[in-house]
Amino acid sequence: MAGGGSGVVDDKHRDYPGKMTIFVFLACLVASSGGLIFGYDIGISGGVTSMDPFLRQFFPSVYAKEKEVVDTNQYCKFDSVPLTLFTSSLYLAALVASLFAGYITKKCGRKTSMLGGGVIFLIGAALNGFAVNVAMLIIGRICLGIGVGFSNQSVPLYLSEMAPAKMRGMLNISFQLMITIGILASNLINYFTAKISGGWGWRVSLGLAAVPAMIMVGGSIFLPDTPNSLVARGKDDKARAMLRRIRGTDDVGLEFDDLVAASEATKAIENPWSTLMERRYRPQLAMAFLIPTLQQLTGINVVMFYAPVLFKTIGFGGTASLVSAVITGLVNMVATFVSIATVDRLGDASSFSREAPK
Repeated sequence: MAGGGSGVVDDKHRDYPGKMTIFVFLACLVASSGGLIFGYDIGISGGVTSMDPFLRQFFPSVYAKEKEVVDTNQYCKFDSVPLTLFTSSLYLAALVASLFAGYITKKCGRKTSMLGGGVIFLIGAALNGFAVNVAMLIIGRICLGIGVGFSNQSVPLYLSEMAPAKMRGMLNISFQLMITIGILASNLINYFTAKISGGWGWRVSLGLAAVPAMIMVGGSIFLPDTPNSLVARGKDDKARAMLRRIRGTDDVGLEFDDLVAASEATKAIENPWSTLMERRYRPQLAMAFLIPTLQQLTGINVVMFYAPVLFKTIGFGGTASLVSAVITGLVNMVATFVSIATVDRLGDASSFSREAPK
């Protein structure tokens, strides 16, 4: 409901005219690159914190522990408050940023939110790549987290609103695909940069986060805003014109009327939170809460984030741990392709019936 009306009207059973146009495909491809910045961050940090030159320069106490022969738990080698702050500051910043990103995305549009997130992420990548002390690392990570918070909030919404209803699941999962590609790319980059002589390979790993950020920033400049967002901000004529363009047909009256009705229904809701708690919305609320919660509780994000460190602490060598992380990332990416191929055929959580507010 906070997204400007998308999803209030049950479009699952609508047969809107139109097709998947090249324009929509390219727009969604560029927008989904926002997933690259999140995936790259998940994969890059664990590899960098397993590199001796990085630890020696910024976390010498951890480096000293790692070189000691100890009989205690191997995880104790990485027991460091500054190192924990380095790794966790991104996610804390992303959590805080996401609380404001929804409002900005609604008021200013999905495009503006993605552009702002990309710019802040780019600043964070530069700070990390040229870091000379722990403070620069942490400030850079905070900027990265803000960028991730904005992109994770705006990109899936953008993809859902641009995609034709019958292909919405497939195109929305392209965001997840980009995350897995980012993870795999970062694992591969860590593997090769760890071999750079001179001990500056970690700078390449952290600095290359600027590449997906530039793709997102550059793409956001040229991306159009979604019809849903335009309608929510009172730009009906532009919304109708954009709908014609992305659907490849002039026969968009039915879909446009639904967008307007959804937007008006959303604006008429005085207290969105109390409305959300109504019995008719409980299935959607339960799934929206349980799916991400249970996904986090599986621990897979921890595994993907700390993969090289985890493999190293159980006895793998430096190179072997990085190779193992690459294999994990590859399997993750392949599994996502299976989801893309099946989600719209077999269904997902969106198959729950949705009733328009009365």
